[in-house]
Amino acid sequence: MPLSVIIVPCLRDNYAYLIKCSQTGHTAVVDVPEADPVFNALKELNWDLDSILITHHHSDHIDGVDRLRSLTGAKVTGAKSDAHRLPKLDFSVAEEDIISVGNEKAQILDTPGHTIGHISYYFRNDNKIFTGDSLMSLGCGRLFEGSHKIMWKTLKMFLQLPPETMIFSGHEYSISNAKFALSVDPKNERLILREKEIQTLLKNELFTVPTSLELELETNPFLRASLPEFKANLNMKNNTDEEVFRELRIQKDNF
Repeated sequence: MPLSVIIVPCLRDNYAYLIKCSQTGHTAVVDVPEADPVFNALKELNWDLDSILITHHHSDHIDGVDRLRSLTGAKVTGAKSDAHRLPKLDFSVAEEDIISVGNEKAQILDTPGHTIGHISYYFRNDNKIFTGDSLMSLGCGRLFEGSHKIMWKTLKMFLQLPPETMIFSGHEYSISNAKFALSVDPKNERLILREKEIQTLLKNELFTVPTSLELELETNPFLRASLPEFKANLNMKNNTDEEVFRELRIQKDNF
């Protein structure tokens, strides 16, 4: 594989992702909730860190950035629109910009909703996307800043990606998201199976991420808000897609 990915658990339920170009050795990390677990993983792997890629400004994604930068000399990339509340950026990026991790290219996608300045890193040739707290396994981020309209627009963008795209999200929320998903989609056989898979993975201290967009299309209620049969199950067959998403997000917030 051209792009290797190592998952680094941080804090209580966060993930950082070490990514390395197999051809050049260039190594980056997506988000740094805390520096020490990432730095220890780098030492264990004997990897040198070149780049730090930030998805959004929340402290549980950036608190380790400055320390990790001082330990490694890595250059920091983040959203230009959010630079005022991010650690000092070496590279400021915006929608459709292209960044490089060695020979691998990532497109910057503007994915607001959870926060206004949220971005995702899409490695199209590798079928990988690092979505932070925008799209998650069986869920999406709580709307701290964006509106339901903004987040639904973001989710519709994700729906347009190839189904084989692997989604690397910022938290281990799969089991709580699965329980909510089953509350609104209880007859979904693939979802029932997925919840059992998640239970088994967690029991064996394994990660539930990444997940494929194809699987999310079958199981993630927030991505299913436009489906006629899903709307009918919610008694919302005459509502707009955005209205269905809004109802789901409100229910999840109070679940």
